[in-house]
Amino acid sequence: MSGGTRIIEVRQNVLKQNDVAARALRQQFQEAGVFVVSLVSSPGSGKTMLLEKTLGLLQPEFRVAALVGDLATENDAVRLARSNAPVKQIVTGTVCHLEAAMVQQALAGWNLKDLDFLFIENVGNLVCPSSYDLGEDLRFVLMSVTEGEDKPLKYPTIFNSADVAVITKTDLAEAVEFDGAAAARNIQAVRPGMAILHVSAKSASGMEGYLEFLKSRRAGARDTRTAANAPSVSRS
Repeated sequence: MSGGTRIIEVRQNVLKQNDVAARALRQQFQEAGVFVVSLVSSPGSGKTMLLEKTLGLLQPEFRVAALVGDLATENDAVRLARSNAPVKQIVTGTVCHLEAAMVQQALAGWNLKDLDFLFIENVGNLVCPSSYDLGEDLRFVLMSVTEGEDKPLKYPTIFNSADVAVITKTDLAEAVEFDGAAAARNIQAVRPGMAILHVSAKSASGMEGYLEFLKSRRAGARDTRTAANAPSVSRS
């Protein structure tokens, strides 16, 4: 019993330290004016392909960069670098998620004021990342049509910790007999009112709406920050 108690205490301490680092990151991001988006999903959901397309499509209008988490390789960073956006890989070793301190370390040498969007691609995992705040403005949870409609029911915590669900690889939906209505019901059962986007990075279906969603959320965050920082006007 005492051993179990010790594990809980250590976990609580780790999460507390992460929250402190995440708050510092969030303040840093807000002061720099950069909008931060994190992506979480299971392996093979299409995160990297979607992010590669996102970086390329946003660049004519916005300054973008990405941090990429992986257990062992730098393959994703090499792939994303083809977009000509600044990219850094975070190799986590045996850690199955990114932590705020890892993000802080990876940002060394970058001037965040030079960025409009920063994307953080988490390690492919639907369990561990749910507990770790990275200071982001927006968290996407991705699920591909090839994974089945019951993903939200199997991993409710990650859907509850995310802001938006993105259903990917929709070009394969008919071939794998994906039931979009059932998937939507399952998402809403876990997180009522959650926004759902449908995209195919390969065919570009849904990408325009997805990009407009990103732009509108960034604009909304800027307006909120501006209002919060505006000097108060005294009235006599």
